[in-house]
Amino acid sequence: MSQRHLRIVVVNPVILEGGEDDEAVAAQVQRGQALRIGLLESGYDIVASLPADMYLPERIAQLQPDMIIVDAESDARDVLEHIVIATRDERRPIVMFTEDEDTSTMDAAMAAGVSAYIVAGLQAERIKPVLNVAMARFRQDQKLLAELNETRHKLAERKLIDRAKGLLMSKQSLSEEQAYQKLRTMAMNKNLKLAEIAQRILDVEDLLG
Repeated sequence: MSQRHLRIVVVNPVILEGGEDDEAVAAQVQRGQALRIGLLESGYDIVASLPADMYLPERIAQLQPDMIIVDAESDARDVLEHIVIATRDERRPIVMFTEDEDTSTMDAAMAAGVSAYIVAGLQAERIKPVLNVAMARFRQDQKLLAELNETRHKLAERKLIDRAKGLLMSKQSLSEEQAYQKLRTMAMNKNLKLAEIAQRILDVEDLLG
């Protein structure tokens, strides 16, 4: 997907009135402006700027952005909690710009699915290459995840088939090859996959005890 068509949501920490000194608020506003300028200059589409609060998951679900950028000068872990909830059901590339150098926070962010964790790197000229790398890493991670899920699925199917074969061998005094051929014939006759017919056989056995 071209970066010019990426729909981006920017997430910022919640700034409570009276809870932060003027300097901290001003610094956060300045960072936000720098990020926005960098994104716009690079041709990205900013669809919303949202606070990291309890409503974030709902807003993310409504907006369906292609990428989430987190601007958390400090306390990145607090923002991360909301991001994890917001992307739990539908993963998206996440880029986090922060001044939080705590390695435990960085580890938690990467484990939670953050594609790029950038410390002290919120300069306009760096934004585009950082986002390109983050998107590439996200795609690679998704590919590996899909391959892992496919492998697990095939292993689970193989176990079902082996159990069903074992049951047929025991109940009908068949050899392994005969049990397998019987499974294949049953599957073909009912237009089902081997794993599906195996599951049905096991389900019947469970019902009959």
